[in-house]
Amino acid sequence: MPMRLHAALRGWFVRVLFIGLALVVAPGLSAALPPAVSAMSGGQADGIEMEQTLYVQAPDFPGAGNSIDLVWLPEPLESTCMGKTAKQCAIIDYCIRTTNPNSSQCSNLGMPRARLPHYPAGMRPRRMIVVTLRALDNSHGFDKLKAFYKSADSASLSRLSSDATIRARIRYNSGSFEGFTVLEVVGAP
Repeated sequence: MPMRLHAALRGWFVRVLFIGLALVVAPGLSAALPPAVSAMSGGQADGIEMEQTLYVQAPDFPGAGNSIDLVWLPEPLESTCMGKTAKQCAIIDYCIRTTNPNSSQCSNLGMPRARLPHYPAGMRPRRMIVVTLRALDNSHGFDKLKAFYKSADSASLSRLSSDATIRARIRYNSGSFEGFTVLEVVGAP
């Protein structure tokens, strides 16, 4: 009986992990909305507008096509995630925020849990957020982003790198569905 229970719990944990990672990626799937509308607020133009540095990544899912991932990391997580994939960073972010730090996912990080950064109260964002942009036109500075993406080193697009960042004006929604919408690409290398 204990072996069956252990296998059932492991299956449940894998499903919960998959759903958690899907929630990290899901906000990006709606980022193709017009820039003036917040993709995270049900069409309402609310939230806080700010300028932010975002990491540019090649999407790592089937059917990504000409999509571009933009990753916004909490400041304490930046140095920990450099050189790692967005998926590896998402697991680290989960392990920092989880109420179950002894999960198998968190025990296989390749670093001691004590070395993980802490998130201070009131930090923006409260977690790693990934937005996937699709079918970009050339307005709002997206031409700069597309040109940078095409010319960037593939290694910097597969692992988080300070060489693959842009400055963007975003609308941040800190509600129950924390996320952001890219309003304009201000600068790309």
